[in-house]
Amino acid sequence: MKSWNRSTFTLWLLTIFTALPGCDSPDRPLTLTLTGSSTIAPLASEIGKRFERQHPEVRIDVQTGGSSRGIADAQNGLADIGMVSRGLRPEENNLYGFTLARDGIAVITHKDNPVQQLTDQQIIAIYTGQVTNWKEVGGQDAPITVVNKAEGRSTLALFLQHFSLKSQDIAADVIIGDNEQGIKTVAGNPDAIGYVSIGTAEFDAQQSIPIKLLPLGSVPATIENVRKGSFPLSRPLNLVTGTPPEGWVKEFISFAQSAQVHDLIKEQYFVPLEK
Repeated sequence: MKSWNRSTFTLWLLTIFTALPGCDSPDRPLTLTLTGSSTIAPLASEIGKRFERQHPEVRIDVQTGGSSRGIADAQNGLADIGMVSRGLRPEENNLYGFTLARDGIAVITHKDNPVQQLTDQQIIAIYTGQVTNWKEVGGQDAPITVVNKAEGRSTLALFLQHFSLKSQDIAADVIIGDNEQGIKTVAGNPDAIGYVSIGTAEFDAQQSIPIKLLPLGSVPATIENVRKGSFPLSRPLNLVTGTPPEGWVKEFISFAQSAQVHDLIKEQYFVPLEK
């Protein structure tokens, strides 16, 4: 059996505690790790930079991977905070959720696509393979490229829920991960259709990326309509923890929910929560 002296034991304890989320050695800043939603990640990074300026003894490490990763990492203690761009499900009631803002999900096509609007039934028919050519919904004679989100993405879950679909119902031609990947895919294919965060899509469209946001239920897909509560496909953007937040985790969440970051939320084209 290995013999442990005091120095060896102390070194072992330091190694263990340094490896835990939110723990660092005394001679460098403490790190809080956030993982999960690619929708929230850019906002969390900007909030983290501002938090670090006020608290130089803390570093904020933001990693993506989808809302499912955020849930799993928070539950398993692999991250201090999970980022989840949807509401928590009943089976996730062991988590503690904190809403930062609201976001909407827009169906997008290429800017040059002559189709200006699709009904819910037409969107369902396109995504289930019942309609495969744009001419069937008033467009040009061209095959539709259906772009779908990867499993584990909260955008997919909300899209399926809104249109009463299941994953196995979707007849996808392209599977994408984050919002920017979806936008690049549609912008590069005049015959593609996809769905992404309204905030990201609205920003990119204003930067002359060739995409178009389609209305949903005759309601234009805009951040303003998400703010007013009139857009039918919207969601909360949440931070989650596996235990009641304490210490720096609690400080960061409180900061992220405060009016001190409303400008950052608006810059990301999300809707801040007004208290």
